[in-house]
Amino acid sequence: MHDAVGDDVGPWPVGEPGFWRQVVERLVTAVLVLDAAGRVVAANPAAERLLDRTADAMRGADAHDLLHRDADGNRVPRDRCPLLHALAEVKGARGEGGTYLRGDGRLLAVTWSATLLTEDGSVKGMALLFTDATEDHRVHRERTARTRALEDLNERLSLVAEITDVLGQTLETDEALARLVRLLVPRLADWAAVDLRTGSGEVHRVAVTGPEGRGAGFQGRRAPAPGEAGEEDSPLGRALTGGESVLQERVAAITAATGHPPLAALHSGFLAAVGASSAVTVPLGARDRITGALTVVRTDPAHPFDEDDLAAVSDVGRRVGVLIDNTRRYGRQRAVAEAMQRNLLAPLPRSGHLRLAARYQPAPAGSQVGGDWYDAFVLKDGALALVIGDVVGHDLTAAAGMAQLHGILRSLAWDHTGPPGAVVDRLDAAMPVITTVPLATLILARVEGDPDTGPWTLRWTSAGHPPPLLLSPDGTASFLEAGQGLLLGTGPVSGAGRPDATHPLEPGSTLLLYTDGLVETPGSDLDTGLEELRRHALALVHEPLDRLCGDILAHLPPGSTDDVALLALRVPPP
Repeated sequence: MHDAVGDDVGPWPVGEPGFWRQVVERLVTAVLVLDAAGRVVAANPAAERLLDRTADAMRGADAHDLLHRDADGNRVPRDRCPLLHALAEVKGARGEGGTYLRGDGRLLAVTWSATLLTEDGSVKGMALLFTDATEDHRVHRERTARTRALEDLNERLSLVAEITDVLGQTLETDEALARLVRLLVPRLADWAAVDLRTGSGEVHRVAVTGPEGRGAGFQGRRAPAPGEAGEEDSPLGRALTGGESVLQERVAAITAATGHPPLAALHSGFLAAVGASSAVTVPLGARDRITGALTVVRTDPAHPFDEDDLAAVSDVGRRVGVLIDNTRRYGRQRAVAEAMQRNLLAPLPRSGHLRLAARYQPAPAGSQVGGDWYDAFVLKDGALALVIGDVVGHDLTAAAGMAQLHGILRSLAWDHTGPPGAVVDRLDAAMPVITTVPLATLILARVEGDPDTGPWTLRWTSAGHPPPLLLSPDGTASFLEAGQGLLLGTGPVSGAGRPDATHPLEPGSTLLLYTDGLVETPGSDLDTGLEELRRHALALVHEPLDRLCGDILAHLPPGSTDDVALLALRVPPP
């Protein structure tokens, strides 16, 4: 990379070495990158030549003090500098007729355009593009065209930066591609389409958008995937097989000669349907890992795509390809973890007239899988064991840890018929030795009494877990706060061991055990979540148990990012 640009531009996406190499260094347009205070961070070779100053000599200098002069060569007051005003007011700007001081002492008339560089809503600086306007002041049409070109280039730089930021916020392929086409249209193109390779040997058109979000009837179409490079000489085939980026400056002439292979028909049919005058097709990913292709279209013959557009769209394609590869790997890991969890959630037992229902709901799309689980089984002394638990973490490791605790707890509870606190003490002692789980919460409960006639008593212990909710048939509800102890994994419990608590279960009552994803959401406190659960569950207390569980999960508050396990017990009415 050229010394003028450097590798320490900063954290902005446009500062990545690959992008500068492909776009900025080859520009005949001069580019300066300024930080939020207006100091020079980097300069491209064109800027060095135009200003007769090296990038090293300019780096760190206040751009206004160093360069800005009036027509007589005098310093311009800072309060009259439009560039500093743009930084202070957090907006882009452009101008004609400014004057910069070159390194050799000569004055340079410039036309310029500036675009803010942001990250996560914070202004990091500004990209300043400028050209020598000394010989062109009397040619208004050329000057207008130059300004338009600067604006277009600034828009491309800003768009690539925004795409990188926005697509990095999701791990779902469909959502990422939907965001991509919405960003491209209408800022860069009039139409955009994305084709992905599938595991079944096809090319699937997964996203299409045009003016005002319209489609063109091409989304969902499929065609056989091309084989070796050169088998199908259409822009789409060349992008998918050879990793080639293709610029079609005059679509009509090229479309007429494309022939009739499936990919060519899909590509040319789309261009004809939307009235394309110019198009760019680029691969998604690198040459050795191409996951699909992106096609962007313009319909105005007076504003065709050019080589700078081709470089910018190609860079977008490389970034999107990496994202799709990552999301597919994430999807496979998520599917394995969910399957592991569901397969380990054993069928609920029947215990006399007691009724059980349960639900497990994975985290919403875009979130990682967690380690929540429930269990219920009849112990050898006839008591019914109830378990709800949550392994700390949100990944495949958490799901595997859940599986380990699930099996160990079942064995300990079956072998040791003492109070729940003693069983959990033994689990806590074994956990660091024979599992990989660092921390976990759970409730272990016993429902004691004749399974057919009762009366029934709940005996339980809680290792840092949200309290059970007991619904009475008379329309009251209470959280069972007793029996609380430390989380599993925090160290041995001193003294008499973990606490146990007991509570009678009156006929017709309903007990709910749940994980924290049901009551904790970003931006809301735990007390609010618990009260919402209590209120909603009371409204459903007379519903069948399966419907009660389903309705509670259906009313999860928006913004939830955690998985949820729910276990419900209903005592028969008198």
